[in-house]
Amino acid sequence: MLGIFFFIFQKGECQSHSNPYILVLGTAQDGGYPQVGCEKNCCNLAWKYDSLRRYVVSLALVDSVSKKWWLFEATPDFKYQLQLFRTLTHSIYSYLPDGIFITHAHIGHYTGLMNLGREVMDTKEMPVYVLPRMATFLENNGPWSQLVKLKNIVVHQLNTDSVLTLENGIKIETFTVPHRDEYSETAGFRIITSKKKYLFIPDINKWEKWDKNIVNEVKSVDYALLDGTFYTSSELPGRKVEQVPHPFIPETMDLFKNEDATTRSKIYFIHFNHTNPVLWDNKTEAIAKGKGFHIAEQGEGL
Repeated sequence: MLGIFFFIFQKGECQSHSNPYILVLGTAQDGGYPQVGCEKNCCNLAWKYDSLRRYVVSLALVDSVSKKWWLFEATPDFKYQLQLFRTLTHSIYSYLPDGIFITHAHIGHYTGLMNLGREVMDTKEMPVYVLPRMATFLENNGPWSQLVKLKNIVVHQLNTDSVLTLENGIKIETFTVPHRDEYSETAGFRIITSKKKYLFIPDINKWEKWDKNIVNEVKSVDYALLDGTFYTSSELPGRKVEQVPHPFIPETMDLFKNEDATTRSKIYFIHFNHTNPVLWDNKTEAIAKGKGFHIAEQGEGL
């Protein structure tokens, strides 16, 4: 992945950060990019060129004062993302995070926890922060329950609309969003630091299904990392898009069409399916950027 590492090294910790900040460690949907078995145009170049590949969506919250950091989502690309973080930050932080926050029990968001078990790192009491159903899922289903039993991880149960205070006054507000909740509820996080506020919603069914107004939520923060899984309903031929509901990027942009440029510029789309043309079509990406929105880049600091 040398192409990616060179790109992100120019944009990451080499900048001076005296306040807590976010590093984007991945931008793809649960299957990553390219996605297994895909031999279509959307993935062909990414199979050929490592620099085009993208890890599954994940964030690092970094506090340069306490020298601590926290990971959001434990993805199938966990080992690559830890190494990516180490490269971005020039190895000045601990290799493992000081805690892991997980949104829900879909494979791209928690299965990286397997690396903490006795087969790999055999960690000691890694804090894992989740909502109640997610906690029950981890504690009662193998192999995750073995991580709990062996104290590789310690599950810390969060509550909806609760606030957790970390080092240096950093606060994590947890809320729920409507999504396919087969095994757990789905969390979103509001990250509040001394200087910036961040909204993190990688998965949601549709904005109108939520009991909060997404426009108002974006206005209340400095950066909003939002579900951009699909661009159109035609991306999954032969499958019912209703079975994997997400707000299409144009739908989200349309909700903000009457808002000012400052509000639109707060939005960074993430969680791209391999079929999403913002990953591989410069013209589509340019449309979003031309309207004042951002396509999140792996390795950038916010």
